[in-house]
Amino acid sequence: MKKSEAGELLEQARTAWEAEEWLRSADLYERLLAHFPDEKASEAWWYDAALAHKFLRNWAKAYELGREAAARAPRGEGDPAYWNLGIAATIQGDWAVARDAWAGFGIELPDGEGPIETRFGPACVRLDTDGQREVVWIERLCPTRGKVVNVPVTGGRRYGEIVVHDGEPKGQRIYGGVEVPVFDELLLLEASELPTLEVTVSAAEADDLEALLALFTEHGFGAEPASGVRVLCACCSEGTHEQKRTVTTGAQQVSLAAPEEEARRLLERWAGETVIGRSWSGLAMVG
Repeated sequence: MKKSEAGELLEQARTAWEAEEWLRSADLYERLLAHFPDEKASEAWWYDAALAHKFLRNWAKAYELGREAAARAPRGEGDPAYWNLGIAATIQGDWAVARDAWAGFGIELPDGEGPIETRFGPACVRLDTDGQREVVWIERLCPTRGKVVNVPVTGGRRYGEIVVHDGEPKGQRIYGGVEVPVFDELLLLEASELPTLEVTVSAAEADDLEALLALFTEHGFGAEPASGVRVLCACCSEGTHEQKRTVTTGAQQVSLAAPEEEARRLLERWAGETVIGRSWSGLAMVG
């Protein structure tokens, strides 16, 4: 390929990129890289081609091109080529490459093989299912995976799911004086077997409702009162907001994540712990 032809391809690839025509841009970069895989400038071309496929959620291609991009990136300096490869390798289930990618980025992980199961602390993830967006709390298992620890109100989503999230925060939440990032969901990696139920509970005191939530948590299940759900517009959701746990008294809906028989047993136990002030009704499966 002549230099003039290469220059024209590069210009077309960049123009397509600016227009967010990701597939066309990636194809043009790949055509260019087929002839010039190891030029100094090709480091950026590999990265952009891999990133375009990430935007397209074509994880096999993002993985393939991401390995080439990372192979040309400096290690231990926070180069984003490693982060994007870590995401793609995680989704592809190549844990050896994922571990090496995080190390290449500069993140220390415990020695081991297979899925990364460690504690990266709490964060929030903005779920996006068929245009329905909901911010939920997660416990991060690795730099890009987290377990959902809220009971989502979005249909089809469940407590205990394992999701893959992006690396760039889109908003902040403050809880107990600690600021945590809000990431966008990229993929539902592992579904949860726990169904979502709804029940109407009546609690005379705030401590009564707190006791119900704690009881379900102690048994590895989830419980979310309607009073804890806050509605924000899309713009506000990407800002910084202080989260305060709101627990009200009286009758209200509570979303539960548990097998129905277990939920019924725990509700009966909770209601029976006091003579008056606690009751429940209308337990029903919703998802």
